[in-house]
Amino acid sequence: MNRALVLDEKKYSRLLAKTGPRVIETEQEHKHLLEQVRELMERDEEKLPTEEARLLDLLVGLIEQYEEKRHVVRSVKPHQVLAHLMEARGLTHKDVWRVLGSKGVASEVLNGKRSISKAQAKRLGAFFHVSADLFI
Repeated sequence: MNRALVLDEKKYSRLLAKTGPRVIETEQEHKHLLEQVRELMERDEEKLPTEEARLLDLLVGLIEQYEEKRHVVRSVKPHQVLAHLMEARGLTHKDVWRVLGSKGVASEVLNGKRSISKAQAKRLGAFFHVSADLFI
């Protein structure tokens, strides 16, 4: 997320103190940060204050770092990656169908009956803050 607005260092420092982000060592810490990310994303990340958007970026980076180390991705199909990301974040079909275009398309993708297009992969990558390559 590229924020051009000015960062209020005091507000950001208070958010950091409250959240206490650090390198994730345990699955419990991972789940805790996922919950914090979910709470921020539910508030429409495009409308978040600059400080909260920066915190979101930081938390997502820490989560990605942990997942890359702990969750080695084997040869999996794109719809399996999507299902895993949804499960890890507590999301359902209704949370992703708009990203995929429609309820029917989302069902077909999630069931492995339809492949994920490049455009959908880009939207999914942005939505989950991961590389679109995971879905291609």
